[in-house]
Amino acid sequence: MHHRLIAALTITAATLTIAGPGTVAASSDHAGTVYIETNAASGNAVAAYQRHADGTLSWSADYATGGTGTGAGLASQGSIALSADGRTLLAVNAGSNDVSAFAVARDGSLQLVSRASAGGSDPISVTIHGGLVYVLDAGGAGNIAGLFSFGGHLFAVPGWTQPLSGSATSPEQIAFSPDGRVLVVTEKGANEIVTYRVGWFGRAGAPDVQASAGAAPYGFAFDGRGRLFVSEAATSALSSYTVGRTGAITAVSASVVNGQLAACWVALTPNGREAFTIDAHSSTISSYAIHADGSITLDQGLAAGTGTGTAPLDASVSPDGRDLYVLTSATQQISVFAIGSHGSLTAIGTISAPFAGLSGLVAR
Repeated sequence: MHHRLIAALTITAATLTIAGPGTVAASSDHAGTVYIETNAASGNAVAAYQRHADGTLSWSADYATGGTGTGAGLASQGSIALSADGRTLLAVNAGSNDVSAFAVARDGSLQLVSRASAGGSDPISVTIHGGLVYVLDAGGAGNIAGLFSFGGHLFAVPGWTQPLSGSATSPEQIAFSPDGRVLVVTEKGANEIVTYRVGWFGRAGAPDVQASAGAAPYGFAFDGRGRLFVSEAATSALSSYTVGRTGAITAVSASVVNGQLAACWVALTPNGREAFTIDAHSSTISSYAIHADGSITLDQGLAAGTGTGTAPLDASVSPDGRDLYVLTSATQQISVFAIGSHGSLTAIGTISAPFAGLSGLVAR
C-alpha cells in the first residue's frame, strides 16, 4: 500500500573500430543510451553514448550536473542511477556534496532539473524507487540520507538520515530492493551487509547489521524476484541471498570463488539467469549461472579480459540482455562485449571515455 502511495508521488556482434580519440565507426540506428559520470573536479558531468542495435557505441553529448566531482574514481557501484521507468537519471557530486537529477528524453538526451544536498560530505552511491531517493555517504562516520523526487525535483527530507554500522566501514553501494521495501548497503571494511526497512512514506528505519558470507562485500545487484547477489573482493567471489520483508538476509550460495582477483562490481542480465563480476585487479570478467532457487554456480571464471592493467570498474547489461558494457579506468574507455550462452562473452571493441575520474555506468 505504502509503495502505491510513493509511486503516486512521482512521477551477430559487429566490430567497433576506433578512428581517433572519441570517434567510432558504428551503425546509425539508435537502440538506447549508455551513461557514465566524468567526476571532474572542475565541473562534474554525465557523458552520454548512443547505443546501437549491434551493441556498438558512439559519443552523443556531455551534460553538466551543476556540481563538482573529485577528479579521481569513486571506486563505488551506483554513482549514477536510472529510475525504473527510465525517465529520471541521478548522479552524485562527490566534490560539492550534492546529487543532481536529470529528465531523460525518449532519444536519451538529458535535461538538468534540480540539485539537492546529499546529506553528507562524500556521496558515492545513489538509488531511486518511485518518488524516493537515498544517497550513501562515505565521509566521516558515513550515513544514508533520504530525499523525495517530484518529476525530478529533489527535496532533502529532514530526519531521513540513518547511520551505517560504525565509522570507517568503507561503504561501497546503496540500492533499493525491487519492491522498495528494503535498502541495502555493503560495507567492505567491516565485512557487513546493512539493511534498512523502508516504512510508511519512505522513511528508512534503523540499520540492521548482518555479517557478509565472505570478506570485503563490494558491489551487488538484485534480480527481479528480489534476491541479492553480492561480490566479495577479498577472495574474488559472489554470494547470493534471499531478503526478507524486514530486511533479514539469508545466504543461498555462499562465496562461490571465480579464480580471479578482486571481484568488485556486479551486473545481472534482465532475465535474471546470469551474473557477471568485474574483477578489478586481474582485469577480467567472470560469469555465474543463476538457478531457479537463487543459487549460483560458476560458468566461466575467465569469461573475458579487458586488457592487462586496465582496471575495470562499474558495468551494466543492456535492457535487451545482449551486451555488457564495462568501464576501464586506467585506459579511460568503455569496453563492449556481446553476451552468449552459458555466460560467454565476445569482445566487440572499445570507445574512448577520456575522463580521469570516470565513475558509474548505466545502460538504458
